[in-house]
Amino acid sequence: MSAIAFRPRLLETLRGYNRAMLRADLMAGVTVGIVALPLAMAFAIASGVPPQAGIFTAVIAGALAAALGGTRLCVTGPTGAFIVILYGIVSKYGVANLLICTFMAGAMLVLMGVFRLGQVIRFFPMPLITGFTNGIAVLIFLTQLKDFFGLPIAKMPSGFFAVMAELSRHFAGLHWPTTLLSSSLLLLILLWPKRLNRLLPSPFAALVLATLATMLLDLPVATLGSRFGGIPQGLPAPAGLDLNPAHLSDLLAPAFTIALLGAIVVDSLTADRHDANQELIGQGIANMVVPFFGGIPATGAVVRSVTNIGNGARTPLAAVFHAALLLLVLLLAAPLAAHVPLAALAAILVSVALKMGDWDIRKARQFPRHDTLVLVVTFALTVAFDLTVAVEIGLLLAAVFFIRSMASHTGIHRLLPEHAQLFERHSMAGKSVPDGCAAFRVEGALFFGAADSVDIILRDAPRARAVILQLHRLVLLDTTGLLALEALRARLAEQGKTLILCGAADEVMAMLEGSRLAERLGEDNLQPDLASALQRAEAVLTDGVVWG
Repeated sequence: MSAIAFRPRLLETLRGYNRAMLRADLMAGVTVGIVALPLAMAFAIASGVPPQAGIFTAVIAGALAAALGGTRLCVTGPTGAFIVILYGIVSKYGVANLLICTFMAGAMLVLMGVFRLGQVIRFFPMPLITGFTNGIAVLIFLTQLKDFFGLPIAKMPSGFFAVMAELSRHFAGLHWPTTLLSSSLLLLILLWPKRLNRLLPSPFAALVLATLATMLLDLPVATLGSRFGGIPQGLPAPAGLDLNPAHLSDLLAPAFTIALLGAIVVDSLTADRHDANQELIGQGIANMVVPFFGGIPATGAVVRSVTNIGNGARTPLAAVFHAALLLLVLLLAAPLAAHVPLAALAAILVSVALKMGDWDIRKARQFPRHDTLVLVVTFALTVAFDLTVAVEIGLLLAAVFFIRSMASHTGIHRLLPEHAQLFERHSMAGKSVPDGCAAFRVEGALFFGAADSVDIILRDAPRARAVILQLHRLVLLDTTGLLALEALRARLAEQGKTLILCGAADEVMAMLEGSRLAERLGEDNLQPDLASALQRAEAVLTDGVVWG
């Protein structure tokens, strides 16, 4: 592997930096910071940790990922995609182990970047991503109903069935002042004119109005102060992690899920050149640092990145300015957060859930049935059981369907003289197959899912003493395919027959030589094209020579 290059995008974009770029980045960063403030607190509370943990994460991870990452306009912070899995970790193992899990996920992201796996994430099928994203949206919606309606539930459980049982048990205790406040705020967010979002983002407007109303009207609703005692001023001093080796094996699976979710960044929204591996390293380092300050996992955030782009950001400094604004809020305005009603944060998260899902079921009609099945199964498993299980089974289903599709496009077809009459440019044009010879063309992929297709050769040409396989349309050959070719060579040799391969591409030829199959076939039985292979077959049939 070539030497690891550490090239943060920030260093590149600072060349030629000028006052106009600074003004654009500063304005965009301030706007993104305003958007991020209510979201950071809401995501933290929904994940089972105090609201300040979300702000700490947005400040530290937002600045580090911008400074060390490989994208220009992506903004990093806590996101809704993590809520379900983080709440499950906190409920089962506690906050201390969530911090360990965050560090582990960060280390995994760094390793993915070091081993240049940035492009692997793009091979995740869209039905899988849509399925678990919609599932996460449903779970976020359900878990916010407690604070949205002011239900008398001490702590929401994790898991769909437990949540539904708890909601149904306490729904009669609906608190009308909280319900009216949250419903009004949700309508405000959903109906807020788009033209005003650039000046005053709807979540921030809802947060400010709800806080003022609670303070001035003394509304009888739960607030950050009554639930959490408010928010401390400034960042905490770094502290060590409370490592419990007994839980490490249990945390591996959720940490890996967090790492995968974290790797699905939004840098493609910028339509800009980026380094996906550097981005993984930058986000990984950010996630390794935030737990020492009580932070939670972070990744590229869609809403904040879109806001950053839409407000004219030019470089990663815009994301750094967004983090600086949040730090300024912590230092100067933290006491005011005690008056923020939980109903406002619940309304913001309900709006996030409604917007993050793709609810147009008519699109399913355009999908192949197997893609629709992957989407539905992933969605159902995410909602009913566990995000980690949903991703694993969804990937397995998608892989099985892909393998089946690839196998269905693999074919071994016998080449006959009449093909030249049907197709003027057919490889059989101007050629004839000598008596005692059978020629076949291999098309598609000869891999573990289709290796048994080689058996058709022995069935279709039992009397042939020379068998030609034309490989110029073979796009993939794996170890199982190689073993199938070796088994075919051996069986033909046992019967005193010869196998001749022709037209192999460079990559396929390298595999034939590396496996020593080429050596066992003999140099004369590896020909560059069909014409040469037919000449070789005629010589074999005339001389009675058999290789192998």
